[in-house]
Amino acid sequence: MTDKEKNLAWWQLALIGVGCTIGTGFFLGSAIAIQQGGPAVVALFFIGAVATYIVYDALSILTANDPQEGSFRTYAKNAFGSWAGFSNGWVYWSSEMLIMGSQLTAISIFAQFWFPSMPIWMLSVIFGSLGVAVILLGVSGFEKAENIFGMMKIAAIIMFIIIGFLVIFGVIKGDTSWLTFTKDKLLPKGTIGIWTAFIYVLYAYGGIEVMGIMANELKEPKDAPKSGKVMLGLLSCIYIISIGLCVWLLPIKAFNGDKSPFLLLLEKLDLTIITHMFNGILIIGGFSTMVASLYGITTILTNLSEDGDAPKLFSKKGKRNVPYYAVALTTSGLVLSIVIAFLIPDKVYEYITTAASLMLIYIWIFILFTYSKLSKLTVIAKWKQRIGVLLLAVGVLGTLFDAIGRIGLLISGVFLTVISVVTIIVQKKQVH
Repeated sequence: MTDKEKNLAWWQLALIGVGCTIGTGFFLGSAIAIQQGGPAVVALFFIGAVATYIVYDALSILTANDPQEGSFRTYAKNAFGSWAGFSNGWVYWSSEMLIMGSQLTAISIFAQFWFPSMPIWMLSVIFGSLGVAVILLGVSGFEKAENIFGMMKIAAIIMFIIIGFLVIFGVIKGDTSWLTFTKDKLLPKGTIGIWTAFIYVLYAYGGIEVMGIMANELKEPKDAPKSGKVMLGLLSCIYIISIGLCVWLLPIKAFNGDKSPFLLLLEKLDLTIITHMFNGILIIGGFSTMVASLYGITTILTNLSEDGDAPKLFSKKGKRNVPYYAVALTTSGLVLSIVIAFLIPDKVYEYITTAASLMLIYIWIFILFTYSKLSKLTVIAKWKQRIGVLLLAVGVLGTLFDAIGRIGLLISGVFLTVISVVTIIVQKKQVH
């Protein structure tokens, strides 16, 4: 890409980041966080914002000093050697595969609001097939549509926030005898509950590594840190206010992983038209994010292949410049998600989401270590890096105290073990 083509302003990157980050992890995963942590989860969203900012700030500084197309993967390779670039690429690919499965499951759960008799696996087949079709057809203008969908998601949350305040101030009237107004305990499941909820809060902020990649398109790469500050400032305000309204206006026992907390409140208020409109936006926004993940995963696999870190087969392209073999492998991940949804429909979202969160956090931790390796850190920067690693480690360890979290930890552990073994084998072959 030439300098003339790099025409992205810092504020545009900030807005794109907000739109891309808000997804099913927030719209549905936040319900699990509230269920586990209670009203205190609002404070967790602030702490999650701090941890996310530390990671993005490190990545943006690396980008500003040395813009690289491979972003964190290239930096890891420069810092620790080829094994780090190889393993980081495959860990990220695996995390995105799990995230894609999580998104597919989430939009299927949203669709059950309209089609309650249809099982999740059947809806997953429909949405998964549509997503693959979009990638294969290479629909023109989809990138512009992504921006529109992002604005729709932001507008939906702002609408929800306005409705919440109208209820509090008595403008929206009706039967509101169910309103709790902080009657629930701050920590219904104790400190363990808030600890186990942290992983879902971090997942809601997932996407900053994509902003690191997009920062290469800035007019001024030095503006990357500023974009992150504005983006996370806006995002944390939106998250904290909207989640705060949810826990203020609904009893904690009302929340579960099968329904968005926003839909729960709108249903309670009997705002039928707005509820259906909101659900439609959740499905459209979730589907667009899933397709973007499909495209991203396929691109990552193609790049790994071109760099010699994956079989050359996956970089071969056919009609419309589509890497069909890479798409086929990505599609197999969707099929696996559908099979899991068929076998364990009750907890499939929690399992996949936890595993996806953990894989993403492993990448974030590696970004922080890469940053300290490649940069001369000030005393303040060193403490920021340590605090970031500590907060992310707390999120990982919290899964040990939750049955579903332990399953997610096991799944991510299997992925890491396989990738580690393959990395060792590849490194030995390269030496010989």
